[in-house]
Amino acid sequence: MKALALSVLLLLPAAAHADPAGNEARAQKLFTEVRCVACQGQDIADSDAAIAADMRREIRQAIAAGRSDAAIRADLYRHYGDYVLFRPRLSASNLILWGVPPLIVIGGVAVFLIMTRRRGAARAYALSEAEQARLDDLTRPE
Repeated sequence: MKALALSVLLLLPAAAHADPAGNEARAQKLFTEVRCVACQGQDIADSDAAIAADMRREIRQAIAAGRSDAAIRADLYRHYGDYVLFRPRLSASNLILWGVPPLIVIGGVAVFLIMTRRRGAARAYALSEAEQARLDDLTRPE
């Protein structure tokens, strides 16, 4: 009897033993990382589009089959491209998208430092006697 029970347990897939609440939590997290291909800028968790429902179903099936989150993301990337992931992978095709923001920040800091140094290097000019007398006349209380 024990041998029969053990063989049944060994034959069942690992996903059948998985925690359904944990699987749903994983699915919900993935839903927020995946963009609906029919909606612009909306994740599939919040989308009412039919394609989003299909994508949610596919993700749940992949989790139930025991696939890792990384493998599920890779499948979505292969099927839909970079657009489907809110956090796209670093690749040669999107390197400019990853590189430009830091370059803008570095450029802004450099401009700020240059402008600050120029202000600090302003020269002090001495007034001539006539200018000093005129200034004194203007600032003298009446």
